[in-house]
Amino acid sequence: MQGHLLSAKVYGSMRVILGSIILIVDVIVWYNYASATLKAFVEQVFSGYNEKLIFNIVVFFAIIISMLTGSSLANKLHDRQSFFLKWTLLGVISSLWMTTLLRNAMMANILLLLLLLGVSFGLGLPSCMAIVADITKEENRAWFSSIIILSMFFGILVLRFVTFEDLFLNIISLTIWRSLGVIGVLLLRGHLKESQKRNGSIISIFKNRSLLLYLIPWAVFSLVNYLSWPICSKIYGEEFVQSSVLIYNNIIAGVFSLVAGFFADKIGRKRTLIGGFIIFGIGYAVLGITPFNVYAWYLYMAFDGIAWGIIYVIFLFTIWGDLAHERPSEKYYAVGIIPYALSGFLRTTLGPLIVNTVSEYAIFSFAAFFLFLAVVPLMYAPETLPDRVIKERELRGYIEKAKRIREKFTKGQ
Repeated sequence: MQGHLLSAKVYGSMRVILGSIILIVDVIVWYNYASATLKAFVEQVFSGYNEKLIFNIVVFFAIIISMLTGSSLANKLHDRQSFFLKWTLLGVISSLWMTTLLRNAMMANILLLLLLLGVSFGLGLPSCMAIVADITKEENRAWFSSIIILSMFFGILVLRFVTFEDLFLNIISLTIWRSLGVIGVLLLRGHLKESQKRNGSIISIFKNRSLLLYLIPWAVFSLVNYLSWPICSKIYGEEFVQSSVLIYNNIIAGVFSLVAGFFADKIGRKRTLIGGFIIFGIGYAVLGITPFNVYAWYLYMAFDGIAWGIIYVIFLFTIWGDLAHERPSEKYYAVGIIPYALSGFLRTTLGPLIVNTVSEYAIFSFAAFFLFLAVVPLMYAPETLPDRVIKERELRGYIEKAKRIREKFTKGQ
């Protein structure tokens, strides 16, 4: 009997883990693919800066407002499974609605589609990411997050390789991919139906000093990061940037996310993050010395991929669940995603303007300086991995080392 109960418990845990990975990876990869498809279409139809600026503003605010709304709605959800099913269906409808572009590519249609796309992505994203905090403990949260990151990048690579020139085929691929999110919702059915009391407001979480000490470096990092790719595109061309993002930001970041997850759960989030900031700062320092050397860019992109592997694991999934301290974490995740979304928005809007008016040497020097300042709040931030976990793992390491020394000494005798 106990064996059957244990097997059922293990099966239930594995089902929840697999369901959460599918649900999170599905929506993030879907949005990445959908936004890239729409961007390519808009680039062909509209050439003016003002039109593109309007499009970016609409989708940015649609995501931010829907995320904040969705995190507040979490207080009132009695059946999260039904909510996630409707949210997934909204994404499927958004994908199918892109067929309107084939019939009539009017600006009003594109604006409506971008609005729907932003809401389809942002509305359930905080609740979706909060599942990570719900099903993990502090001692394994970063490692689980790294598995999600690696799966996410794998999904992005898969969809990038099956991208079609035909818009209709891309729409079909998007629709099928988003529909796979239903599998994740069904696997999570028992977990999502659990009733949870969810209180507090968005404003109230800013009273948490620890949140601010992590949010400020994350915001500075995001703002600094958006400057590099427009400059790279200006010097070496858009194709070079796209291939570099695919190789360095996806493959290297995905692989090093596993390393980051291991160390973040072993030595703590704070020290791992500081290491990531230092690596990123070295990359910018190299570019500040010689921004027109292609090998300097390759070196920077390698450092960038390693640093983003660390940043993704901790700043997208891990730290906000830690700071919630087993309380509802949807609002923490909603606030934590804003700097990343802002970085993407600035990259496509202000990035080209700044690149054309400021010297490359000056930009990278300022970037390195602000990255140094961003580390300062981290020095005062508390470690969110419990001390007992770190001490237990250090003690376990000492014991294992002592055993190896004893065995070596015994064999020597």
